Amino acid sequence: MGKITGFLEYARLTHFDEKVEDRKKNFNEFLIPMAKEELKKQGARCMDCGIPFCQTGCPLGNIIPDFNDLTFRDKDEAAFASLLSTNNFPDITGRICPAPCESACVLGINKPPVAIKSIEYAIGENGFKNNWFPSNRSLKKTNKRIAIIGSGPAGLACADQLISVGHDVFVYEKEDELGGLLTYGIPNFKLEKEVVFRHIARMKKRGVIFLKNVELGKEITIEELQQKFDAIVLAIGASVPRDLPLTNRAGQGIHFAMDFLTQNTKKLLGKPLSEPPISAREKKVLVIGGGDTGSDCIGTSIRQGAKLVTQIEILPKPPLERDASMPWPEYDRVFRVSSSQAEGCERKFSVLTENFVLNQEKAVTGIEYSEVSWDRQKKSFEKSGTTGKIDADLVLLAMGFLHPEPKLLETLNVATDPRGNIATPANKYQTNVKKIFTAGDARRGQSLVVWAISEGRECAVEVDEFLTGEKSVLKSKFY
Repeated sequence: MGKITGFLEYARLTHFDEKVEDRKKNFNEFLIPMAKEELKKQGARCMDCGIPFCQTGCPLGNIIPDFNDLTFRDKDEAAFASLLSTNNFPDITGRICPAPCESACVLGINKPPVAIKSIEYAIGENGFKNNWFPSNRSLKKTNKRIAIIGSGPAGLACADQLISVGHDVFVYEKEDELGGLLTYGIPNFKLEKEVVFRHIARMKKRGVIFLKNVELGKEITIEELQQKFDAIVLAIGASVPRDLPLTNRAGQGIHFAMDFLTQNTKKLLGKPLSEPPISAREKKVLVIGGGDTGSDCIGTSIRQGAKLVTQIEILPKPPLERDASMPWPEYDRVFRVSSSQAEGCERKFSVLTENFVLNQEKAVTGIEYSEVSWDRQKKSFEKSGTTGKIDADLVLLAMGFLHPEPKLLETLNVATDPRGNIATPANKYQTNVKKIFTAGDARRGQSLVVWAISEGRECAVEVDEFLTGEKSVLKSKFY
């Protein structure tokens, strides 16, 4: 490493955020990048640790020690090339990834880990600012045509890999805008849409053909695709949300989180809404679910002018530090406060929703709940006997996603696993139907964006080998 004693000399520092009172006034990103000299210091904190466990913590296998060292040495273009060799969208992951790599950092055993995510963000931004993406080189066309269904992170990564070796790639998207979860699932204040759209523009220049407002099973059938294409990749995500089928579930003002988030982004993009608007303005908002989507609902509700925001989850409050259940280098599931939660939110843990309460007009006025006590070892809970009520004019269900749409999968004749996801052999991406592959949440279930990108890249390797008999798309190479 360039600075062998850097981890002893420099403290951990990450990017800054705008003040809460300022950022709550709009839906813009509020991340303030670190200065160049500070980034170099953070790169210098990366130790000569022998075995870089940070790479094992990263689903993409980013070569983290290399780009940390190159950042420290002022070799910014080389750092970008190193990161790009494993990650198609470093500027996106540098914004939204929960950074499991930092949990696996060797320095993190007894000190704050290296600020890998902040360094990755800076490297990704440098790449676009200086136009360091390699220009399209002349490729011998294979004349193989591939249809990718879904333009989320898995579909985009798969397309970007396959276009680089001379295949003809067509990406079909059912929505009126491209990007899938990146566009309509993640709020602007975490990921401004121009960041996504600039990648799509770059991919269009490379030759990828994008088609919007085309839903599989409606505007186009699987039979038509099988006739037109040599291979098909299903990157359709896990679109079925987990519901809460309790008493009065059909009441007004109870919505799935993704409906709420999608509407808000469509409004910001100037898109027409097909459903009545869901607004948090001047309302008491209750978010059920403690994950990233729940946090996104909090930040969006606050910016819409909610009167009060409460978040509940059935799980117990996590410990403040690692315990025996999460030994290093596993991801440390400790108590965290997201940027949205820091903006003003009451959080309740170990809360089991019993039923929804409605008024005479059938509109929700709150929930009734029971507190539960957890046995951490058995991962089970029992009701403690304590009950209560939480007032709410708007209830948002943010409890995750189950699997792809079952009816669609039936029409495709693809096999599913016990969880309802598209089944493939272990570590493989081809389905039971010839020419049909799958990647991302549709295959592995709801997961992180970095896992979706990784799956898209790995699927591209298998598709390429299926079409050509060779592995032109290398797992660890972008171009």
